[in-house]
Amino acid sequence: MLQENIIRRLESMVGEENVENSNASLLAYSYDSTPQFQAMPDAVVSPRNTEEVAAVVRLCNEEKIPIVPRGSGTNLCGGTAPLEGGIVLLFKQMSKILEIDEENLTMTVQPGVYTQDVHKAAEEVGLFYPPDPGSMHISQIGGNISENSGGLRGLKYGVTRDYVLGLEIVLPSGEIIRTGGKLAKDVAGYDLTRLYVGAEGTLGVVTEATLKLIPMPEMKKTMLALYHDIEAAAETVSAMITNRIIPATLEFLDQATVKVVEDFAKIGLPTDAKAVLLIEQDGAPEIVERDVEKIETLCRENGAFEVTVAATEVEAEALTTARRAALSALSRLRPTTILEDATVPRSEIAPMVKAIREIAEKYELNICTFGHAGDGNLHPTCLTDIRDKEEIALVEQAFDEIFKKAVELGGTITGEHGVGAMKLPYLHLKAGEAGIEAMRSIKQALDPNNIMNPEKIFTKSVVIDK
Repeated sequence: MLQENIIRRLESMVGEENVENSNASLLAYSYDSTPQFQAMPDAVVSPRNTEEVAAVVRLCNEEKIPIVPRGSGTNLCGGTAPLEGGIVLLFKQMSKILEIDEENLTMTVQPGVYTQDVHKAAEEVGLFYPPDPGSMHISQIGGNISENSGGLRGLKYGVTRDYVLGLEIVLPSGEIIRTGGKLAKDVAGYDLTRLYVGAEGTLGVVTEATLKLIPMPEMKKTMLALYHDIEAAAETVSAMITNRIIPATLEFLDQATVKVVEDFAKIGLPTDAKAVLLIEQDGAPEIVERDVEKIETLCRENGAFEVTVAATEVEAEALTTARRAALSALSRLRPTTILEDATVPRSEIAPMVKAIREIAEKYELNICTFGHAGDGNLHPTCLTDIRDKEEIALVEQAFDEIFKKAVELGGTITGEHGVGAMKLPYLHLKAGEAGIEAMRSIKQALDPNNIMNPEKIFTKSVVIDK
């Protein structure tokens, strides 16, 4: 609990109305979208500008008070649960699009801007911001940067890191720095911009971002390919990439997921298929037409029993919206939904899908699998009940095996959800001890008092006890 004099100092910095410490406010920010992680903060602070952020951070550094920067809390790794209390930092008053520079193809934003608003603002001037996380309707760009969010278009267009050109950052000391900028080339020193994208709020606070925009694709086509066999669908993905076709979207849903999504969305999805590929291609009309024809041929050659192309934009949008609703649809079935994101090389999708299915059967768990098949990013999703301790223990064992299998196949423990608190025990599987030591050294150098989002990526003892 913060001392009264600390509360008063915070109020003098950001205004009394922007410091909350009622039980209701603290409870509202004690958890995020991740099951199993909850802890009460000591205060919720909403600064109005970068200078106020810096003042709050300086105070916290002096008093060794933990800070958890938070967007909308849609992350799935426990990344914004205030596990050591302290201050949750909100950006609801730092939510402006500061500039759209059409000449340099950039947009400069504050961290509290909603991702969907970035998309809309770019589209209004005929430009395109590709990263599209599933939560983009409610996620904030600051959170996307902290987690290096991906999305359905990641195969062709990449992830958030690929579209962040520059940042304004408040360091744990309270100092303000700027990295990068509106430049196509910049090799002056270490690439601090890329270091902070995906740092999960553990190295400082992002207070402004310059984003890269690209021209809007001229045309888009959406198609569904249906399979009687999951492995055949996975092999189709590999066949497309081998044939040098890179769709804008290449999504995988198993039968269990399709049934739940159809029950939720009611748009006529084929529930008799064991697996479905949702495929989109965009670009110049002649390229899109050529690629769609090739994709249809490859799907049929690899076992698709039906391939259909959406006839209208409304029909295409309904299919994509249904895919984005997968987590919401699954969440209706059991009290607790645990969604993970084991990622493997594209060539290993079929073995990984098979392994997930075998592990689910071994532990007698209901695990539905969907995800971004084009970049190997699968989302095994377990429907369970956190109150059932015996089943939760089995869930933990199952995911332990899933993560190890992903790494064994040349993959990683997380492709887009981040490490946070949930994946902390598994980081060594991917990074190795030497890699963790390198990360540990960076954290210690920048945040020696360990105030920035503690107990995420590293435990406190790992950071300090060297």
